[in-house]
Amino acid sequence: MIGAGALEAHIGCLSYGTTATITTTQTRYIEPIPLIPPYPAAIPHAYNLEVQIYRGFWMVSWFKTEFGQRELQLAEEQGVAPEKLLDDLVADVPPGCDGLMLQPYWSPGLKTPGPEAMGAVIGFTDVHTRAHLYRAILEGLAYGLREGKERLEKRAGAPITELRISGGGSQSDAAMQLTADIFGLPASRPHVYETSGLGAAIDAAVGLNLHPDFATAVREMTRVGEVFEPNHRTHVMYDQLYRRIYLHLYERLKPLYKDIRKIVGR
Repeated sequence: MIGAGALEAHIGCLSYGTTATITTTQTRYIEPIPLIPPYPAAIPHAYNLEVQIYRGFWMVSWFKTEFGQRELQLAEEQGVAPEKLLDDLVADVPPGCDGLMLQPYWSPGLKTPGPEAMGAVIGFTDVHTRAHLYRAILEGLAYGLREGKERLEKRAGAPITELRISGGGSQSDAAMQLTADIFGLPASRPHVYETSGLGAAIDAAVGLNLHPDFATAVREMTRVGEVFEPNHRTHVMYDQLYRRIYLHLYERLKPLYKDIRKIVGR
């Protein structure tokens, strides 16, 4: 992200799209994962460090197709986005999903996670419903991106203290709030959620000399929308689930994922 005249490397930019990502922009060449290069930024002499969850908010589309037929039908009748109705499902479930946790590796990774990676849902009991599963998807994605945040902080040697969230998933107030709570950081929307298009417009504005530089273009063409502050008590609970459970899932399940692929051949 850019502020008035300087890169704001302390801002983590989350994209809640088909692929879920967390990105920071740095003036130094830093590989977010060793041997995985950063992307060249549009800004001269800068780099975008990014960690991806490849299926990301595709998982929301999967949930809608497999379990959300009622919301899809009601959304069409009422002329609203299905995600607005799915937010009601999230509101019916307490933070932490009564112990249901999801690891969002619905497709293999390159290195972290590796090519053997699969998804996992643990903690099922007889109290759990489809609403719990939906909230667990959102929480699992946020856990995975928080892990990416900590990896970026370690590689760059600098903390991330604010979040900017864009993409279709950012239209969900429930997703915004639980992200703030899981990260323990304020999470804000830009004034438009389609920020890829906005970024292209900023590039064009600078290239056509409509603005003299990127700092000016960003200042004039962007603004922060609604800000979601973390709930401290909820963050403490999420922090325990993240540190004591989520961070251990992949390494403990990794040998089983490899065996599954050997047995079923995929």
